[in-house]
Amino acid sequence: MKNLKNSLFYIVTIGGAGALMYWITSKGLVLESGRQFKHAGSYHDRWDDFLASISDNLHHPLALLLAQIITIILVARFFGWICRKIGQPSVVGEILAGIILGPSLVGHYLPEYSSLLFPKESLGNLQFLSQIGLILFMFVVGMELDLKALQNKAKDAVVISHASIVFPFALGLGLAYFIYSEYAPGTVRFLSFALFLGIAMSITAFPVLARIVQERGIHKTKLGAIVITCAAADDITAWCILAAVIAIVKAGSFGSSLYVIGMAVLYVLIMLYLVRPFLKRIGDLKTSRQSLSKPVVAIFLLTLIISAYTTEIIGIHALFGAFMAGAIMPDNTKFRNIFIEKVEDVSVILLLPLFFVFTGLRTQIGLIDDPKHWELTGWIICVAVVGKFLGSALAAKFTGQNWRDSLTIGALMNTRGLMELVVLNIGLDLKVLTPTVFTMMVIMALLTTVMTGPALNLINWIFKTNDDVIIEEIKKESPYRILFSFGNTDRGRALLRLAAGLVRREPGGNTVTAMHLTLSNEIHTFDFEELENKTFSPILAEAEELEQPIVKLFKASNDIDMDIVEIANKGDYDLLLVGLGHSIFEGTLLGKVLGLTTRIINPDRLIDKFTGKEGLFENSPFDERTRQILTKCKMPVGILVDKNLERIDRIFMPVFGDGDAFLVTYAKRLIDNNKSIVTVAEGVEGDDSPVLRSMLAEVEATAPEYIGRMGGRTMKRDFLESQDMMIVSLESWKKLVNTQSPWLGHIPSVLIIRP
Repeated sequence: MKNLKNSLFYIVTIGGAGALMYWITSKGLVLESGRQFKHAGSYHDRWDDFLASISDNLHHPLALLLAQIITIILVARFFGWICRKIGQPSVVGEILAGIILGPSLVGHYLPEYSSLLFPKESLGNLQFLSQIGLILFMFVVGMELDLKALQNKAKDAVVISHASIVFPFALGLGLAYFIYSEYAPGTVRFLSFALFLGIAMSITAFPVLARIVQERGIHKTKLGAIVITCAAADDITAWCILAAVIAIVKAGSFGSSLYVIGMAVLYVLIMLYLVRPFLKRIGDLKTSRQSLSKPVVAIFLLTLIISAYTTEIIGIHALFGAFMAGAIMPDNTKFRNIFIEKVEDVSVILLLPLFFVFTGLRTQIGLIDDPKHWELTGWIICVAVVGKFLGSALAAKFTGQNWRDSLTIGALMNTRGLMELVVLNIGLDLKVLTPTVFTMMVIMALLTTVMTGPALNLINWIFKTNDDVIIEEIKKESPYRILFSFGNTDRGRALLRLAAGLVRREPGGNTVTAMHLTLSNEIHTFDFEELENKTFSPILAEAEELEQPIVKLFKASNDIDMDIVEIANKGDYDLLLVGLGHSIFEGTLLGKVLGLTTRIINPDRLIDKFTGKEGLFENSPFDERTRQILTKCKMPVGILVDKNLERIDRIFMPVFGDGDAFLVTYAKRLIDNNKSIVTVAEGVEGDDSPVLRSMLAEVEATAPEYIGRMGGRTMKRDFLESQDMMIVSLESWKKLVNTQSPWLGHIPSVLIIRP
C-alpha cells in the first residue's frame, strides 16, 4: 500500500510540474514577437556550429588547465613507475617527465601539439597552481622534521651538515667568479649571482634522501640516524640561508637587505614563541581523526597560508613560510600523521607533478648547443659533486666515522632532487639565472639524484659489505629457516600459522622471519616507525599465542617484487612463503578457489597474452609478482591461496606421481611439528609411483595414526570441505587448473609448493 501511495505521489508531482513548465514556456513564446533570432540553418551549418562550440570549449582556460593536469599526472606517474622499476627514486621520473613534455623533446619534435596543450598564455595558471602544490609540499616537509630528535642527535650532525653546506657554497662562489661575465644576466650584481649559485650547490633533498635510507633498510642504524639528522639540519640551514640570499637579491645590496633580514628574524621569533605554543594547545586536545574537525583543520591551514603570505610580503618567498609553518606544528605523532595524510596526497599526487612539468617547460636543453656550454655543464656537475660529496664525507670522517660510513654520508647528502629545482625556479623567477644556466643546473640536479643509488652500491662493493636488511639474528645457525612475506595482516597471520606448523617443535630451534615491504613513495619518514608497529602488532600477538618466536623485517621498497627475491636469496632460507596475488583468472574456476567473484584483469598478464609471451612463463597461472618470485628465488617457494585458514590440523595432499614425492617431506614436518592428520590422495592420474610409495611407507611406519591414503578419483564434497588445507606441487596445481577438475570448487585453503 505504501509503495502504491509513493508511486501515485511521484506521478502526480512529476506530471503536474511538467504540465506547469509546458504552459509557462508556451506562454513565453508570445513574448518573442518583434525580436530577431538566428535561424537554425541547414544540417551542415548546424554541424559546423557544433564543431565551433567544441573548439571554443577546448580552448577555454579551465578546459585547457584540466587537460594539462590529466596529461601531466599520467606522464609523471608513468615515468615515476619506470624509474622505480630500475631502482631510481620516482622523483627522477617525474623530473624527466617534465623535461620530455617541455621544449627539449615534445616542443622540439611536436611543436603543434606542444603549442596546443601548453600555449604560453596558459603557463601562468599552471605556475600558480604548481606554487600552491609546492607550498603544501614544503608544509609537509616541515612537519616531517623531528625537531626533538634533531636536538638530541645534533652534535655530530650539525658539524657534518654545515660542512656539507659551506664547502660546496664556497666552490659555487668560485665558479660564479669565472662565469659571471659571460653567463650572468646583465642587470644582476655579482654578489646576487654568486650567492645564488652557492646555495644551489649546497642544497640536499631531505624527502628523497629519507626514502633512499628507508629503501636501503638503514633507517634504524646509527648511520641512518646520523644521515637523516644531517639532511634535516641541512634543510633548515639551507632554507634560512636561501631566505637571506633572496632578501639580498631583491634589495640589491647587503646593506639594504638588513631590513628584510631583521623582519624575517622577527617573523621567526613570533612563529616560535607565540604561534607554536598556541598550536600546541590545540594539537594536544585534537589527537584523533574524529576530534580533528573542519574548524580545527581550518585553523592550521589558515596558519600555513598566513605564514606563507607573510614571508612573501617580507621578501623571503612564500615557500619559507610554508616550511616554517610545518616545522612549528604540534609534535604529537598522531596529530602530525593525520594532518600529513590530509595534505600529502593532494600535494604529491595532484599538484607537485605540475611543478616538475612547469620546470621542464622552462628547461631548454636546445640552448646548450655549443661544446663550451656542455663543458661548463660538466664543470657545474663536477663542482656540485666534489663540494657536497667530499665536504660531507671529510666532515663525517673528522667527527669519527669510518671511511665506509663517511663516503655513504657523502653520497646521500649529494642527493638534490626536488629541493634543487625549487631553488633554481626561484632564481629564474628573480632573473638571477639565465635560461641557459637554469638548464645546466637542472641537468646537474637530475644527475646528482640519479647517481646516489649507484654510488652507494659502489661504496658497498669497495668495502666488501652490503646494506641488505638481513638481520644478524636471521643469519644464525638454525636447522630450518622460513621467511614469509605478507601484504596485509590477515594473510600474515595465516602465513605465520602455516610457518609455525612446519617448524614449531623443530629440534635445536628454528627461525621464522616475518617480512612486510611497503612502497617508499607511499610512506613518509615521520610515521615510519608507527606504521611498522601497527603492521606487526597483530602478527606479534598471533606469534605469542602460537608460542612461536619470530624476527621482524620491515622495509620501504622501491620495487617490492625484486626486494622479496633479493632478501630471500641473501638470507639463505629453507622455505619462502607468500600469499597469492590477483590473477587474470578471477571470476572463473580459479577465482572461485580464491574466493573472488570480480572480473579484474591483471595488465601484465593481459599484455603477455597479446604479445605471445604467456607461454614463456613456466609458472602460469599466477600474477606477475608471484611468477617473478617463482622464477628468481633459489629456495623452495610455498604459495598460500588463503580461504580463511584458521587451523592446519587436517591436511589433504593429492599426488600425481614421483614428481610429487618431495611433498611427503612437508607432510612429515606438519605431522612432527603440528600433529596434523594428512590424507594422501593417490592415483589422481592412475600413475604408479614407486618412489612416492616408498617415502609414504616410511612415514606410516613412524606415525601411522597421522597419515592415511585414499583414491584420487573419488573426491567427495563433504570430505574436501572437512579439510583445513590442501598441499599440492606447482606442476600438479597447473594440471588441476588446466583440466578444470570439478572438485576444485570445494577445496579449502591451498599451499602450492615449488621445490
